[in-house]
Amino acid sequence: MRMPVGAAAGEDGAAQSPGPAAVSLGLSVAVVSSLVNGSTFVLQKKGIVRARGRGTSYLTDIVWWSGTIAMALGQIGNFLAYTAVPTVLVTPLGALGVPFGSILASYLLKEKLNILGKLGCLLSCAGSVVLIIHSPKSESVTTQAELEEKLTNPVFVGYLCIVLLMLLLLIFWIAPAHGPTNIMVYISICSLLGSFTVPSTKGIGLAAQDIFHNNPSSQRALYLCLVLLAVLGCSIIIQFKYINKALECFDSSVFGAIYYVVFTTLVLLASAILFREWSNVGVVDFLGMACGFITVSIGIVLIQVFKEFNFNIGDLNKPNVKTD
Repeated sequence: MRMPVGAAAGEDGAAQSPGPAAVSLGLSVAVVSSLVNGSTFVLQKKGIVRARGRGTSYLTDIVWWSGTIAMALGQIGNFLAYTAVPTVLVTPLGALGVPFGSILASYLLKEKLNILGKLGCLLSCAGSVVLIIHSPKSESVTTQAELEEKLTNPVFVGYLCIVLLMLLLLIFWIAPAHGPTNIMVYISICSLLGSFTVPSTKGIGLAAQDIFHNNPSSQRALYLCLVLLAVLGCSIIIQFKYINKALECFDSSVFGAIYYVVFTTLVLLASAILFREWSNVGVVDFLGMACGFITVSIGIVLIQVFKEFNFNIGDLNKPNVKTD
């Protein structure tokens, strides 16, 4: 069921704007979900390491299952957030899960988090705040009829065809040969599937509004909702499979950081094509969101790229000793 919004659309079909309470609730749910999602990769990786040490399957490890349950709860939270506020406001907030996951990994997995990593955590959080301030506050698609029109738009259909072709190439040809040695293969599969996951989640919230209404469009809304649920279920299952494949082969925090950047970029692209929420963003806000996303990306690079760099704050106080 869609969360309440503020001003209703006028007779001219103007987009609805969520009220302050809905925006605040949506943002709160998005923040909590991003923190929960940030812990999932770490917990699943911990479970895989524990199971590997015992010589058993990670499916028998309780820590891995706790990470899986956390992933499910995080996705439910994302669903609620996506039905309350624009996609371009919710998706970038996933950045908060990256520093949280890195901090958690430093304790549970003994992965390094030096002073540059801590600075990266701060930048990621600051960038997320900038994204929130400058993101659009209104919906561009608010009814089932508008959603159906957007889904059949030739530009969006063409985009989906390209994504499907890339997924087929990655899953059946590239992943079997290069997946275990190239982290971008699994990340690309999971991120491209986000092109289906997030729009489907948003679409289900829109279609669900008309399912229980006693009007001619309710039956069509039910069929649309079932189709979107099927697409959402398939994409989540495939993502889940390749996320665990990646965690078996690669560092959890490295995967989480790169995954965030690629996933967010592709989801924002898909949402921009389908929902066109960017049409409500002015030049100043667009530049603000771009700067916020760049700040978040720099923070993530500092967390991951320099994690093996041995440097701490005490090194700044050491005098330079010149030798002849």
